Amino acid sequence: MSIRIRNRFIALVCLLVFLAGGILFYTNWVVQRPFAIILFLTDNLSPSTLTAARIYQGGADHRLALEKFPHLGFLSSQASDFAVSDTASATTAIATGQKVNNGSMGMDPSGLPLVNLITLARDHHRAVGLVSNAAVSDITPGVFYGQGGDPHDSLAIAAQLADTAPLDLILGGGEADMLPEHKGGRRTDGRDLMLEMRQKGYDIVRNLSELDNTPDWRTPRLLGIFAPGNLAFADEISEASSQPTLAQMVQRAIQLLQFDRKGYFLVVDASLVGKAAYQNAGERMIRELLALDDAVARARAYAGESALILVAGKQSIGGMHLNGYPFRDDRGGAVGGINTQGIPSLTWATGPGSRSPSDPSIPAHEPSAFSSSAAIGVAEDGIVVGAGPGSERLNGFHDNTEIFDVIVEGL
Repeated sequence: MSIRIRNRFIALVCLLVFLAGGILFYTNWVVQRPFAIILFLTDNLSPSTLTAARIYQGGADHRLALEKFPHLGFLSSQASDFAVSDTASATTAIATGQKVNNGSMGMDPSGLPLVNLITLARDHHRAVGLVSNAAVSDITPGVFYGQGGDPHDSLAIAAQLADTAPLDLILGGGEADMLPEHKGGRRTDGRDLMLEMRQKGYDIVRNLSELDNTPDWRTPRLLGIFAPGNLAFADEISEASSQPTLAQMVQRAIQLLQFDRKGYFLVVDASLVGKAAYQNAGERMIRELLALDDAVARARAYAGESALILVAGKQSIGGMHLNGYPFRDDRGGAVGGINTQGIPSLTWATGPGSRSPSDPSIPAHEPSAFSSSAAIGVAEDGIVVGAGPGSERLNGFHDNTEIFDVIVEGL
């Protein structure tokens, strides 16, 4: 090899090393990815329900924590086959970035499994956590670790959780779906999924005290199950309750996950908003939105200003509206029941209607326009609010699959 060729070869190698160093510097120092990424999901996050929740909590001049986010967008949520999505398809669109048919959980319309955000976060060496105030085997949490099958078969979904064990932290309800019948559960296959999870290295906690006492100096392998089914509604939890609130679970999850030096991705499912909406329990649904608001405020306080936090409405149920002319400072019970104009303050498009708590024979004080055993889905865009790197992309009108894109860029 001549000296000229050798020198050119050395120069080329030096150039490649310089370019590689520049790319490394750019990706690690110029493009700063958020250490914490937190995704909140709920039903009925829309302008009408936010207005009702704001007035209910503090009057017309009040502002919720959700209303203090710097970025706001609207999300279309149609499924691949229907204009109004169900829980499985709406959650799958957000979790995988792909539209699917109603009734499909983590599978595309041809039946192929889709890669979701939990898998991608693990591929980027982040700690991953899931918090739900429903059963962890419910549809929304199940989409983030399960694929295929009947989305309403919570026993099969729970088995997928135990078989794959893809999460570092899981907090919620659903003990009955994890235990065999002879241990007080619902499983007829004899499997004790709690024991199986313990054998896979998970610490098991069953109440708020045990959750609070979990060591927070290491990244956890933690399963917290606090109820046989869904957790209690916010208005059912007393100060002395051993069951954690959604805000308490979110706070503890952040404290435990933040010790992973690569960062973390946390999914928070505020399912009880939708559970109350299906029952036409308007005041209860509003209190659940306020419980979500408290959890969101807690996340912003504990995750830090540089965290990417998104709060998204995945679907709308029942079509609730606050009617009439409450006074500017009316709040709480003054907003519910029959208003000063003599009409129900809260009405629904579909569902069973909510009767007087003192006398069921009295006509519904939250009537529905069309009576049905449970409220059904509504064609309505959801709201997404965001803070942190990348959330500015969600200003304006978007498809719900774009949430996936924003989070992937942050990973």
